[in-house]
Amino acid sequence: MIKRLFPHPLLSLMLVLIWLLLVNKITTGNLLLGVLLSFIVPAVTEPYWPNRARLKKPLLGFEYVAVVLWDIIVANVQVALIVLFKPQDKINSQWVTVPLDLTSPEAITVLAGTITLTPGTVTAMLSADAGCLLVHCLHTDDPEAVRDEIKHRYERRLKELFQ
Repeated sequence: MIKRLFPHPLLSLMLVLIWLLLVNKITTGNLLLGVLLSFIVPAVTEPYWPNRARLKKPLLGFEYVAVVLWDIIVANVQVALIVLFKPQDKINSQWVTVPLDLTSPEAITVLAGTITLTPGTVTAMLSADAGCLLVHCLHTDDPEAVRDEIKHRYERRLKELFQ
């Protein structure tokens, strides 16, 4: 019975929270409407979620988020230093191909998003066979080191999380 009412409990909770943030006022009516939406939206979209991603070790997600947040802070400083102090002709932008060991579409999406969230890098393309990502790096003298760092810091953790 609970599974029918809440086929996606985290989605339901997020819908209520997002609804309350959007209306920017917590009232009984807004809360009831948010709860109503948290029943309706997952129930209507249930047929479109046949193979939901399952986290194998969900607690590792906290470690992953901490690593990503730290890397975002460090990359912000690095990009600021590059932009402010490095002459334009000394900036060495590179395209880096990152071969993937991940097979889960959700894990690949999280990896691509993580790369794009980190200042100085952006995921430009996923290969047709989902075997590699094309990443643009603002400045590097060693594209292989960038590739290895992405695989070690992010992909390895995502593989433990999703596969």
